[in-house]
Amino acid sequence: MSDEGTTSTVATSGSTVPRRQLGRFMKKLRAEARLSVRTAAEALEWSETKMWRIETGQTSLRSLDVKAMCALYGADEEETEGLMALAKETKAKGWWVSYSDVIPEWLDLYIGLEEAAAQIQGYESELVPGLLQTERYARVLIQTDNPGVDPDEIERRVQVRMARQMLLGRRFRPLVLHVVLNEAILHRPVGGTELMVEQLRRLIELGQLPNVCVRVMPFSAGLHYGIMSGPFVKLEFPLDGNGRPTEPSTIYIDSFTGALFLEKSHEIERYATAFAKVWDSSLSEVESTNYISKVAREM
Repeated sequence: MSDEGTTSTVATSGSTVPRRQLGRFMKKLRAEARLSVRTAAEALEWSETKMWRIETGQTSLRSLDVKAMCALYGADEEETEGLMALAKETKAKGWWVSYSDVIPEWLDLYIGLEEAAAQIQGYESELVPGLLQTERYARVLIQTDNPGVDPDEIERRVQVRMARQMLLGRRFRPLVLHVVLNEAILHRPVGGTELMVEQLRRLIELGQLPNVCVRVMPFSAGLHYGIMSGPFVKLEFPLDGNGRPTEPSTIYIDSFTGALFLEKSHEIERYATAFAKVWDSSLSEVESTNYISKVAREM
């Protein structure tokens, strides 16, 4: 069930990718066995919630649990052994596990996917995305979003955000990032003028990397597709030895109380179209860099 591409992904993404892969395999086997979630849960003496968490990759699995599920679903010996081996990979730990006390479950899932991704495309309407934030900009946002939280916890959350940015500069297959920022982001002095100028200069600096493209959506564009779609992130994953993606494309939408992950083909197509239209309506990289520089000088 594993191949070279998958193995290299697991090495950088902790348990996130193998958990999701195993969940899809188990869901497919259950469907082929024509068993409902309730029927399977009752046969295994588990709750339906546990079944849902397994099939959506929200939890790791013991090899013995996988063996029991395969027996129930009628999987052959070879397939069972492959899935049991994959179950062992669901125990892998990413660098962010040491921050589990300050990372919600949905963010744990996202960081694992971000680590495994080959390319990220996104549109942001209000704030600079985490991968492009300076430490001081990030700290202001995290403090504002978590009033009354202990300063040590705030710092640990800042550390997580800064550590995520290593993806952009890693030597082997650095993450390719294409992002469009609404012009309003540039004019919003988060943390004050001096701090915001530092952040604008950081955008220019990161935009010089060969794997990072930062564009600006100008007010003059009028009604554009990003207004309709809202902010989103589209993650694309490396190909395996057979030329197939190691993970299906995923849309991530952040919200005030959690996050949404979309994987259905029609959802991916809709957001792919949205990004293409947003990208085409935005300023070019050179125009964007020049405009960000102008805002920084005049702020």
